[in-house]
Amino acid sequence: MGQRIIGLTGGIATGKSTVADYLQRQYGLPVLDADVYARQVVAPGSAVLGAIADRYGPTLLLPEGELNRARMAEIIFSQPAEKAWLEAQIHPRVSQAMAAAMATLGDKPTVVQVIPLLFEAQLTHQVTEIWVVTCRPEQQYQRLIQRNGLSPEQAQARIRSQMPLAEKAARANWLLDNSGDRPTLFRQVDQALQQGA
Repeated sequence: MGQRIIGLTGGIATGKSTVADYLQRQYGLPVLDADVYARQVVAPGSAVLGAIADRYGPTLLLPEGELNRARMAEIIFSQPAEKAWLEAQIHPRVSQAMAAAMATLGDKPTVVQVIPLLFEAQLTHQVTEIWVVTCRPEQQYQRLIQRNGLSPEQAQARIRSQMPLAEKAARANWLLDNSGDRPTLFRQVDQALQQGA
C-alpha cells in the first residue's frame, strides 16, 4: 500500500479550507495548500512579481512592494488571456514547491494537498484520490460575496472563471456536500477518510 495523497478541491468559497483545517486538527494530517505556495511565489523580490510589474506596470504593486491582489483580480477575471498568462507563471512554481514539500514529509502514510485548480491546472496525476467540496450554487455565491467583499458581478466572474462545480463533482472519488452545518460536513470527512483508507 503506497502513500495516500488526498487532492482536496472544489469551487471557490465552497469550504475547502474548513475541510483542510479539520483534517489537520482532528487527524494531525500534513496539509499542503497550493494557495499558500502561490502567495510565496509572488512575494516581494520574487521573479514572478517582477514579471507581473514588467507586464502591467507599477500600479500592480502596493506601496510596500507587495502584489495588489484586488487590481490583479480585476484584470484576470475580466481578461481570460491575462489569466492564462499569470497561471503560466505561477502554476509550475507552485507544483515545484509542493513537490519539494512532499519530499520533506518522507513516508507519511496520508498527506492532504489542497489544490483549488486541481483539474484546471491538470494536476490530478500528483494525487491518489480526489475529494471535491461542493455546496448549493446560491450558497457559494453568497459566501463569496460575504467573504471577499465582492460585488455580485465580481462574484459571478470569479465563479465563471473556474470549471463548473458539477463537472468537478463528476470527477471526484469523494464528494463532500457543504450545504448544511459543520458537524454534517465533518461526518462526511470522517467517512471519506475511513472508507478510502
